[in-house]
Amino acid sequence: MTDTQAAATRIDPKLLEILVCPVSKGTLEYDAARQELISRAARLAYPIRDGIPIMLPEEARQIEG
Repeated sequence: MTDTQAAATRIDPKLLEILVCPVSKGTLEYDAARQELISRAARLAYPIRDGIPIMLPEEARQIEG
């Protein structure tokens, strides 16, 4: 993995502190393995593409349980 690819797989912790779920307005958890931001309250997983969180509910994946 190149440095550019590695940087694209991380999210800035400061960005994570200010981002909230657009549906529930709750906090998000970073899933590095799946490259997603998880909203437990809304039961949605927002994808991160090329290091950019896609915070659109229609782009989010429903999570089980």
